[in-house]
Amino acid sequence: MKTLITNRFYYATLAFMKRYWNLLRTQPLLAKLSLIQLIAYFGAWFSNVAIYTLLITLNVDASIIAFVAALHFFAGVLQAPLSGALIDKISPKKLMIVLTVIEISCTLMLMSIDEVSKLPLLYVLVFARMAAASFQFTVEMSLLPRILSGKALQSANEIHSIIWSLSYTLGMALSGLLVYSVGVKYAFLLDALLFVIVLLLQMNLHFTLEQIKSTSRFMTMMGDALRYIRKERIVWHLMLLHSVVSFTTFDALVVLSAQKYYMNIIAISLGIGLVHAARAVGLAIGPLFLGEWVNIRRLEFLLLAEALAIGVWAWAMSDFYASLAASVLVGFMTTTLWSYTYTLIQKHTHPEYYGRVVAYNDMIFLGVGGLVSLMIGFLVNMGWTLESITVLLGSAFLIAAVYYRWLRQHYELQEIE
Repeated sequence: MKTLITNRFYYATLAFMKRYWNLLRTQPLLAKLSLIQLIAYFGAWFSNVAIYTLLITLNVDASIIAFVAALHFFAGVLQAPLSGALIDKISPKKLMIVLTVIEISCTLMLMSIDEVSKLPLLYVLVFARMAAASFQFTVEMSLLPRILSGKALQSANEIHSIIWSLSYTLGMALSGLLVYSVGVKYAFLLDALLFVIVLLLQMNLHFTLEQIKSTSRFMTMMGDALRYIRKERIVWHLMLLHSVVSFTTFDALVVLSAQKYYMNIIAISLGIGLVHAARAVGLAIGPLFLGEWVNIRRLEFLLLAEALAIGVWAWAMSDFYASLAASVLVGFMTTTLWSYTYTLIQKHTHPEYYGRVVAYNDMIFLGVGGLVSLMIGFLVNMGWTLESITVLLGSAFLIAAVYYRWLRQHYELQEIE
């Protein structure tokens, strides 16, 4: 039995690598964007453990930690409507270069934060930095449906979902090791150097596709996109369904669990990093088994499986080693859930509205993620246990499964082919 499972994993890995490698080899623009995205997203999340370690060192309470976690998401919410209009009017390359310069500047300025009185500056820098990172993501994701379609688009979304997820978790995992080894300020410095590499790659990027530009005013474009979403109700419902995946943004929970349960076993920065690293394993191997398996009919079962996995993590949270194993399980479904629901949105959106629909979709996704982070801090201060909060987050996927069944009964979804 063990040999059979090993062989299935081996052949699934080969098929996974071949499918994605062939796509990257035949789509050079996608390959270049993927490399830039890998480094940029890694940099965006790399110094997060340094930020959280700094907050713990400054002895702030759970609500401050949750607020900083929420800022990472609300930054994307507030800039999304503007970014959607800009994407449909301005060269993607110019936008990406300006955004990277902002990220470099904000990351270097984080090195000056060393006392509680400077927390307002930290809030501003985190907000601006993550707004730029979110804008970068929207720019690149709005390009994909213009160069790919069908299963190729789903595979590209899976690649970028894996990149985002691995950068999100491994970035913080490796940052935990670095913060433990050399301290907070050097982590910020190295992070800024990563963005310099991104800037150099972007300056040498050449787009061969023709961009669809609008000559309308910003407010007209934004309003037109909202009217389109209101008219195409299926797009709105798919955006809501996709936003449920943001209930897996467990930053505050991981930090608080490391502080409460693991600090007597391992350094807090290492504990945070290792939990995120374990989840990254699940995020990476999940698509090996689920990428080809998932379809419109089976998505409901994937939502239920995610709810169960989060429940297992809640049960195992107080035990460091059991929590690591449960984190792998939680990550196993997440990448496929994100990429498949994202592809469904793109599949049902008219090309003229790609940039703005992607931007509004990211606004909803990040808004929910920010509210989840704030809710965690609020519930902790209300006396809820971390385990009960985790179960509450998992229940969102049970509700999503019911909602998706209703959606299939009332709308005709197009399968991704």
